[in-house]
Amino acid sequence: MRTRIKICGLTREEDVDAAVALGADAVGFVMWPASRRAITPDRLEVLAARVPPFVTRVGLFVDQTPDLIARCAGALDLLQFHGEEPPEACDLYGISWIKALRMREDIDLARETERFAAARGLLLDAYRPGVPGGTGECFDWSRIPAELAGSVILAGGLTPDNVAQAVARVKPLAVDVSGGVESAPGIKDHRRMAAFIECASRAAMATGTLDGLAPSGIDD
Repeated sequence: MRTRIKICGLTREEDVDAAVALGADAVGFVMWPASRRAITPDRLEVLAARVPPFVTRVGLFVDQTPDLIARCAGALDLLQFHGEEPPEACDLYGISWIKALRMREDIDLARETERFAAARGLLLDAYRPGVPGGTGECFDWSRIPAELAGSVILAGGLTPDNVAQAVARVKPLAVDVSGGVESAPGIKDHRRMAAFIECASRAAMATGTLDGLAPSGIDD
């Protein structure tokens, strides 16, 4: 397995193009309107149409209506659920999905892994009460069991400065970044994106998690 890279919170055509050109395996679009990186379904169609084959288009949702999710699903390859959605609600759309888990102190990852067994992957993010994601904070990576690490998408406070350490320590399936490669919310800094992807890729190669150029599918 090689460590995949997802750039999330994309809002502009030039940022989508840059993420793809720099080698991102997946690009993420935030459909939750309370986010500073939110886009509309119409905007999603425009941005998603720019993404070539073998780069995964991911839509992020937080306890949103089935009608909205179904409308967006046609422009996506993967759904990412960040709210309190139960497994049966995630499995309604005929499209692969991942579930984000916030790393509360009392979370039972083994139980949640079993509960969301139908997910293509689990995304682990930092916990802050009342905030479903995008905190810009790291959590203690040592809390991830070794037997689970290779199947998780690691998020939460990743930047070009710490992603190599994250890959080396956790050896995750994928890393997911948004604010860590921005100049402002929703505005990506292309140099930071390039640095993030280079650092993650070099760390994966150095730790033996890079095994070729298999197409994305991340599961972000």
